[in-house]
Amino acid sequence: MKTHGIAGLMIIVLIAVAASLSAVPRGDLQDHSIWRHFVAALRKGEMTAERLRPYYEELRLPLLGYLKEIRQRAAWAEMEVDPEVHRVGAQVHYLVPLTFEGPRVTYVFSFLTENDSWYFQHLEAITIRMDKVGALPASTFPDVPEETKAHIREEVHWSREVQVFNVLAKDKGKEFAFDFFRDGNGYFLAARAWVPYVEPSRALILYLCWEQANLIGNDVILEKVEAREAIVRLRTGFFRLYKVSAHLGRQISFEDYRKIFETIWQDRARAAGWELRIEYFDKDYPGAECVFGFTRK
Repeated sequence: MKTHGIAGLMIIVLIAVAASLSAVPRGDLQDHSIWRHFVAALRKGEMTAERLRPYYEELRLPLLGYLKEIRQRAAWAEMEVDPEVHRVGAQVHYLVPLTFEGPRVTYVFSFLTENDSWYFQHLEAITIRMDKVGALPASTFPDVPEETKAHIREEVHWSREVQVFNVLAKDKGKEFAFDFFRDGNGYFLAARAWVPYVEPSRALILYLCWEQANLIGNDVILEKVEAREAIVRLRTGFFRLYKVSAHLGRQISFEDYRKIFETIWQDRARAAGWELRIEYFDKDYPGAECVFGFTRK
């Protein structure tokens, strides 16, 4: 009787397991399997260049660098949780909340499947959940935090500006290309027109703080503003962008990238009658924090 009871129980269990498996689409099982194989390969250091199919070839080396960094710093308990999965044709995208530094961020790991093989394709830290748009017609759309939007604006802007710099440098030479970024007169005009209730040179300092903090989204501390001296401390998205964006480091040297920054701000200071000294503090990455020291004779 006991034997029959155990056998009956086993049959019930097998039926239940079979039913649960049949309730999950086969593709979903395969997609989760890809993620588990990827995590295992990453943990063993087996994610080589041959296992990548990047959107563009110039992204292969930066992506390998990011994977190496993840392997060194990952909390494997987070990586081993079954992620949210989205299959789009031959692509599979995994949304994975991870903690590396600061708050937890949802990363998107994208893979390309070919026959019975999979290849890592892309890694992204920005996710716009347009899959959650409500019923149509719709006039509101899923949003992202303000700092994410600031990053997107800066990445789009400076990616284009670097392209312009490279074209000008090739056709006209680097000095011509750097001069293209001198916008001091227009910037000073904006400061005088929009902050008209103080002396013009001081207006530049105050406008700089407002523009960088409220329009660009940088961290700004106004430490001092007097008739002949001003000090502004900045953590800019400009230099962080160079660190985190895979493409910029392959399109422009850091020295030229920084010189664009310095050309812009030196010309803005000149227009308002200031001399500018820029001091850099490379806390987390080159240019992570900088101090603008303005002086007037």
